[in-house]
Amino acid sequence: MPSASVGGNLADVETFVTDVGQARAPDAGDIARIYIESWHDAYAGSVPTALLRAMTISGQTARWQAAIAAREPVFVARHERHGVVGMTSFGRSRDPEPGPDGEVYTLYVDPAFYDRGVGRALLTGAFAELQRRGFSGCLIWAHAKNPARFFYERLGGRLVAERTIRLGGEPIPEAGFAWRKLALKRQASLSDPSAGGI
Repeated sequence: MPSASVGGNLADVETFVTDVGQARAPDAGDIARIYIESWHDAYAGSVPTALLRAMTISGQTARWQAAIAAREPVFVARHERHGVVGMTSFGRSRDPEPGPDGEVYTLYVDPAFYDRGVGRALLTGAFAELQRRGFSGCLIWAHAKNPARFFYERLGGRLVAERTIRLGGEPIPEAGFAWRKLALKRQASLSDPSAGGI
């Protein structure tokens, strides 16, 4: 799958990110680490502690190795010195009710690299690839208490649905954000603290 290059081509994306594109097999360990660290950073206190403790590097590495081997759309943000600093996975919407035909399933940034434009770069790359694959819109489900919801709103996502899922036996509220067109709203400032931090 061709890379959806975003680094130096978009003036409004922090040039900290040099490349966003399809993950490779050796990236699975970094993806696993970022996934777990992001969950601990964003969801501590809002999801069951036992669920967070049950996440292992080996288990998540195997999960992402399988996804990459199957050529599922899994993109990473790669920095020339720091390596993989973020990840996203996406594809056909799993919930047609809110409307958009595409969906971003996961989007996580290494907590050490928040506020560098990595999240926006990943979302830009995901939208470009969804468009290349023939999708016209996108849905993202976010934990209702996750600060990232403000990031999605800042980039043009509209709250279109709410639901409650169960994780570790406990109810977790989620908010669904939709883009009817695969284009992000221009963000006034990447350093704006209300922009969600990723």
